[in-house]
Amino acid sequence: MLFIRSFLFNILFYGWMLLCGVIFTPVLFLPRIYTLKVAHFWIRGVIWLCEYVLHLQFKLVGDENLLKTPSLFAVKHQSFWETFIFYYLLSDPVVALKKELLWIPFFGWYLKKLNMIPLSRSTKRGGQDFMRLLRNAEEAVACRRPLLIFPEGTRSKLGQKGVYKAGVGRLYLHLNIPVVPIAHNAGLFWPRRTFVKYPGQITVDIMDPIKPGLSRQEFMRILEDKIEEKANELVQKEKPYETYA
Repeated sequence: MLFIRSFLFNILFYGWMLLCGVIFTPVLFLPRIYTLKVAHFWIRGVIWLCEYVLHLQFKLVGDENLLKTPSLFAVKHQSFWETFIFYYLLSDPVVALKKELLWIPFFGWYLKKLNMIPLSRSTKRGGQDFMRLLRNAEEAVACRRPLLIFPEGTRSKLGQKGVYKAGVGRLYLHLNIPVVPIAHNAGLFWPRRTFVKYPGQITVDIMDPIKPGLSRQEFMRILEDKIEEKANELVQKEKPYETYA
């Protein structure tokens, strides 16, 4: 049953992505607000597929910490799920993402129209990328748009801590805005690089913001401790691999 649900979900998921990408292509020539509406429409469709095909839902803990003032949201990266759900929850965030995603037909075109911040994996371009990140982050704060970043840069294995990049600490010092740590256990239900997805309820814990004023070293220590401790706690609460094996 798990395989059948996952198979059906994957067909519908990519079919829905392609359908929306093709049908709504004309909005790419209109003001950005229309592309944002399309993105939210697509995400609502994916949430529906998760709920009614996979029987996968999610709940928020601490949603009062989804600040409306300019803030940086630092999210644990375990799966593909959090890359779209937080774009929906935060309404219209500026997201730092891998440059390679912009090369995907249709999907990448929409990302570019939404004014995301592409970052290269090449160390040679690290300085240029960070300066672009700072400029875009400053513009986002001026427009009162939230910032969304995955501090590890790439998806970490379930139960493991990736390397937290120095960029998030530099953004914290430069922007002088609160940073909201977010942990979840999406990797239990939508594991990275796997075909099968599991039913259940993903828990997203939006923790109290870290206020400006700390040193970069102290900020990084607190951020890592908060996210990793809470993520490990959430992962230990459920074992869908055993329940649905």
